[in-house]
Amino acid sequence: MKGTHLGEFEELVLLTCALLIDRAYSVTIGAEIEEQTGRSITLSTVHTALYRLEKKGFVASYMGGATGERGGRKKRLYKITSEGFDALNQAKNIRSKMWQLMPEYKF
Repeated sequence: MKGTHLGEFEELVLLTCALLIDRAYSVTIGAEIEEQTGRSITLSTVHTALYRLEKKGFVASYMGGATGERGGRKKRLYKITSEGFDALNQAKNIRSKMWQLMPEYKF
């Protein structure tokens, strides 16, 4: 299963693609991650993560319609694949399992 695990930022991008449904393109993905996490995100990091996720088969891209806000240019939109949902669920299950094993700390 080498090459199919999710890095932390890839997981955020994949979750955001799932949340945005038909509006997931690099700008909206970055803006949503910034809003939800308070992190400063560059478009290049979003593009890199999307490229990796598409290569792994976790997202698929397609060209949306032309819009006036982009001077008539089309947007490259992304949608999560069934493999992407499986990867998110696997990551969620692993994290939940680890949190359940966490001992109670008293500082």
